Amino acid sequence: MTAFTLLNPADETVVQSVEQLEIEQVDEAIDRARHAQRRWARLAPVERAAALRAFAATVDADAENLAQLETRNSGHPIALSRWEAGHVRDVLNYYAGAPERLFGSQIPVAGGIDITFAEPLGVVGVITPWNYPMTIASWGFAPALAAGNAVVLKPAEWTPLTSMRLAELGVQSGLPEGLFQVLPGRGTVVGNRFVTHEAVRKVMFTGSTAVGKRIMAGCSEQVKRVTLELGGKSANIVFADSDLERAAASAPGAVFENSGQDCCARSRILVERGVYDRFLELLEPAVAAVAVGDPTSESTDMGPLVSAEHLAKVESYLPDDSTLAFRGSAPAGAGFWFAPTVLTPERNSRAATEEIFGPVVSVLPFDDEADAIELANASEYGLSGSIWTRDVSRAIRVSRAVESGNLSVNSNSSVRYSTPFGGFKQSGLGRELGPDAALAFTETKNVFLAVDDL
Repeated sequence: MTAFTLLNPADETVVQSVEQLEIEQVDEAIDRARHAQRRWARLAPVERAAALRAFAATVDADAENLAQLETRNSGHPIALSRWEAGHVRDVLNYYAGAPERLFGSQIPVAGGIDITFAEPLGVVGVITPWNYPMTIASWGFAPALAAGNAVVLKPAEWTPLTSMRLAELGVQSGLPEGLFQVLPGRGTVVGNRFVTHEAVRKVMFTGSTAVGKRIMAGCSEQVKRVTLELGGKSANIVFADSDLERAAASAPGAVFENSGQDCCARSRILVERGVYDRFLELLEPAVAAVAVGDPTSESTDMGPLVSAEHLAKVESYLPDDSTLAFRGSAPAGAGFWFAPTVLTPERNSRAATEEIFGPVVSVLPFDDEADAIELANASEYGLSGSIWTRDVSRAIRVSRAVESGNLSVNSNSSVRYSTPFGGFKQSGLGRELGPDAALAFTETKNVFLAVDDL
């Protein structure tokens, strides 16, 4: 086995090295998962529910350790990391209610009784990204376990530590050995084996659109189910009748949280032309107020980027001064730092159309409602977005017209574990979270029982 050395993004010191699994070890893990799943699926729903609640309680007891680990490994501000640990606990508790509510149905037919069952798929492969490691991991393993499946999870090479800890906590809480395993390694080895192994019945992937397409193509060879949450270039649409002060004050958090490393980041702010200059005046002090620095500090709003490689990619989008409106501040010296940056580029520029995945936002003017919709939809992505207006009719019209899976009106909130999440167009396939997520990890089985003299 080879080892992958993890660096703290804030100071470039070594956190630890993690052994990268090879294909034989992945196969052994999948075999363990198959055996564990058969036992798990035979448990009464109330027993599976209790096991997930115990898992949630174990996570809660370890929440501060998880948060500190995430901050060291990913560079997340400690306040964000603590929220993430709590979110994992809440997701587990939410889906602990699912085993007893995965109802089938009884369908009236002639000559007998027809009933349906929601049967678990078996082994599910979850491939998670580096930007929100433990949060997005829970979106896969919690509903999949609730539905009676086993889970093998491949974390991103850069940020595996909290997912590995969650697997340990699962065993500590009483989950059967082999039911939930985290397998660190290269995507070309571990992730690819999830795609090709016949015992893995579904692959759930969060990451780039390019990789998602390859996974979908590979899964098609076995008619394997996929859920894909991919890229984004979300629009934050600000109409002239909106509360401009509130919209401008909230805009930095909508794009710079987690240093812009967020598929839902509102990285295009579209502003009605009549208030465009005023909005920029309001936005500048809000950006300057973003506290960028030591992620272990309680007062930090934004930490570093995840790696030197990613920093170089984000820097490649920084243009000449002609489209640079203003920037915030960032530390100098060791660490992968990039200041919050506001651009005013052309509509068809790279910065305005490509997913940068960093703390860079483009502010673009529009003329009227139709132009705003056209500009918002002029993207290959359709994951999230916001609409700011006091006109309720306009809010509904624009919400229906914008090609996006998740929209907020007078808010920049994208994700709640109790509501469905997913994208349009190149942003993905399928939905995560919400009350029906566990059903996405089941097959519907139909059974007809003939009854004499019915």
